[in-house]
Order: sequence, then C-alpha cells, then structure tokens
Amino acid sequence: MFDAHLLLAACMFLGAALYTSVGHAGASAYIAFMALFSVAPAVMRPTALTLNILVASFASIRYARAGLFRWRIVWPFMVGAVPFAFLGGGIQLPGQYYRPIVGVVLIIAGIRLLWLKEISASRVLRDPPIAIGILLGAAIGFLSGLTGTGGGIFLSPIIIFLGWSDLRIASGVAALFILGNSVAGLLGNLAVVRSLPSELLIYVVAVMLGAMVGTTLGTKFATTYIQRALGLVLVIAGMKLIGVY
Repeated sequence: MFDAHLLLAACMFLGAALYTSVGHAGASAYIAFMALFSVAPAVMRPTALTLNILVASFASIRYARAGLFRWRIVWPFMVGAVPFAFLGGGIQLPGQYYRPIVGVVLIIAGIRLLWLKEISASRVLRDPPIAIGILLGAAIGFLSGLTGTGGGIFLSPIIIFLGWSDLRIASGVAALFILGNSVAGLLGNLAVVRSLPSELLIYVVAVMLGAMVGTTLGTKFATTYIQRALGLVLVIAGMKLIGVY
C-alpha cells in the first residue's frame, strides 16, 4: 500500500508541474489521480483543497514577482467566489452523486486542455465589469467548493475569451483566484470532513516540488504540449468516475 502512495505522489508531482505551468494549482489533476487509485470520495476533496492551497500560494508569489498579475481583474471574481466556495465546501455529497459530478468537471477541464486552437483575447484588453465578475465568480466558487477544485480551469478561458486578460497575465490571476477559493472551500469542508489522510505529507512534498518545476516553465517557456498531455489524463479519469469503464 505504501508503494501505491508513492506512485500516487509521483503522479501528483507531475500534475502539479503541469498545472502550475499555466497558473493553476492542480486540484483537478489530484482528484483525477486519486480516482485512478480508488481513493474514497470523502478523502478526495479535502486532500485536493489542502494541496491546492499550498501550491496556489507558491504559484501566486512566483507569477506576481514575474509581473504576470493584475489585481483589478481578479478581485470582482473573488468577491463572488469566496463565500460561495465556502457554501459549496460545506455540502457533502454521497459518493454516487459526487463521482459523476466531479467526473463531468474533469472531462470539461480535459477537453479545454486538449483544445487544439488556443483561446485568444482580443487585441484591446479591458477590465471585467464588476457586477458580471461577481456573478461569474459566485457560480465558479460554488462549483469549486462542491467538487474540491480551485476553479481556475473555468476562470482562465472566460477572462481570455472575453478580452479581460491575455494568456500570460491569466496565469497569475488564476493562481490567486484558486488560492482564495481553495481556502474557503476547505474551511467549509472541514465542518463535515475533519480528517486528512496520514500520507498527506508525502503528497505535500511531491506537489511543492512539482510547483517549483511548473512555475519555472510557466514563466519562461511555451506550455501548449503540456496542457494537451494533462488534458488526456483528466478525460480518462473523468470517464472512470462517471462509470464509462
């Protein structure tokens, strides 16, 4: 069993490296890998959120120091997202409901990463309207808390497609957004789930090492090929959760 935990930790290292290369903290990947290793649904969500908080904190600092961040873009989304992430985190769904919901989320995230044509912002960028940002943030936040993900996989394409950010700035914006959502979601979740796996320290070391690699790649190199590789993993894990195989 210990060997299985080490193998899962190695997968989480890979997930953290891939995800942080595009400004995300990796919760979708951690859940995907835990699903492949048949981890209990009640353990998946608090574990993924805890790892997300650590990785998103590190990623936020690195992207901000690299100048890839704008506060005006992220704060309206966080105003709406944080309280609803807390509410969503407090809802403990039975496994027969949690698995298909998370499975669909993972498949959507995977398809987004496999999308061959990059979503590009319009040439003239503008700030997101505050009211719309708050409403969108609330929806993303609730889904994030409910499923144990950080929400960055949904925020990034929205702000890029609508011309509120370019691809590079979106990485830093997503990292801070994910941090706020993950903290709120975990606080809400701890009201129901008060224990974390004994192997958590192994996973923490793995994802932090992965975050060091990923943020270095994300601030220096192109990441299209990385996104597609991870997208395939998410689709496979999502299909497992919804019972396709």
